[in-house]
Amino acid sequence: MSGPLRRLVPRTLRGRLSLVALTTAALLMTVLTVVFNVVMDRHLQHQADSELHTRADAVATTVDTSGNRVRVLETANDRLLDANVWVYASGRLLEKPPSAAAGSPLAEAADRLVAQRRYACTTVQDRQPVRLCALAVAGHHDAAVVTALDLGPYRSSADTLLLGSLVLDAVMLGCTYALTRLSVGRALRPVRTMTDQAAQWSAVGSDARFGVARQPAELARLGISLDALLDRIRTVLRHEQQLTGELSHELRTPLTRIVIELDWLQARPRSAGEIRAAHVVMAEAARSMRTICDTLLDDARESALNPATVPGTTDVVPVLQRLLQDTEAPEPLKTTLETEVPVLRAAVAPALLERILSPLLANAARYAESTVTVSARTMPGAVDIDVVDDGPGVPEAFVGELFRPGQRAEADDGHDGAGLGLPLARRLARAVGGEVFYDDAYASGARFTVSLPAGG
Repeated sequence: MSGPLRRLVPRTLRGRLSLVALTTAALLMTVLTVVFNVVMDRHLQHQADSELHTRADAVATTVDTSGNRVRVLETANDRLLDANVWVYASGRLLEKPPSAAAGSPLAEAADRLVAQRRYACTTVQDRQPVRLCALAVAGHHDAAVVTALDLGPYRSSADTLLLGSLVLDAVMLGCTYALTRLSVGRALRPVRTMTDQAAQWSAVGSDARFGVARQPAELARLGISLDALLDRIRTVLRHEQQLTGELSHELRTPLTRIVIELDWLQARPRSAGEIRAAHVVMAEAARSMRTICDTLLDDARESALNPATVPGTTDVVPVLQRLLQDTEAPEPLKTTLETEVPVLRAAVAPALLERILSPLLANAARYAESTVTVSARTMPGAVDIDVVDDGPGVPEAFVGELFRPGQRAEADDGHDGAGLGLPLARRLARAVGGEVFYDDAYASGARFTVSLPAGG
């Protein structure tokens, strides 16, 4: 469709449907109008021919064919019969209308009809269209009567019918367009309402859904599609909130270290060595923050594109050693690492392994009384890492809520936390085909187990 024509097409669905209905109705009415007027023309012509035949029969009764000569008898209505009547005998004109001159179109048409020697009719255009019919006189085939009839009144009736049908068509098209727009507008009102509700619900991540109850089939299918989209939007919003919470949770520790170092530097003048050491600490914290951001964002991106992608292979022991060294723990707290073999490889990237284990180690150091033990061992097709502390453990009533985001056993226990570390550890472990478990049968504190796929 060219540019000018495209601009003529309505932009709204109601306008387009109304235009289609108007075009269809116009084509249908055009066909019906043409058929109606053709039928009426034929009917009016048939009426004119019947009138001419009746008049010809009446004139034929005045033609005497009993003798040797054909002659026209005088009657009381002779003046009426003489109007537009030609009488022929053996091709010779016996009588003609007083106003018909020889050689006129009407006279020539009458001669041609008589020459055919059968009942025939023709239309001649004089000042007005004139219909002529020739009829042989009964009992004498050489005698014929030709009658003529002005078709002006008939044409006037046909024109009036045509004009009336065109006016009626215009009124019907106007009504069709108006009623179509009204009907389509009313039919699309539920769709507009559903669209507005979907936009409102998607903005706030509402649990409300359309469902299929008491809905027409078309709207039920639309409701199912909108419900699916709302579910996806709610999932995206939940993931966005989860990612934001995880980032804030993971960035809190290195950011706190930077703030502490800055406060320490501003408290009093420091030596050059102390300033360099503070810079080193802040640089390590900044690198840690960048690593955390990259890890979580990469995990979110990989999970969206291909949740089954294996991110890499890592030697577990060096990562555990580094994490234990960096874990902030009170002075009396003792951390130990136990491994069955010196080399354990897991199918997980180093940065992701750190993010899985960091919340477990931070919780163990936070709640342990004297000892945190980390042990790593091989299992069939997996590497298991236990993080054990000798603290009070997890309250039995809270075990079911342990891995739910934002849940804490005791919010006022004096420890800083948002309840996001353990859910993050489990989600990241599951992203690579692993799992994080809590051993509720362990009675001497808390024991968490991280199970990861074995690396090649």
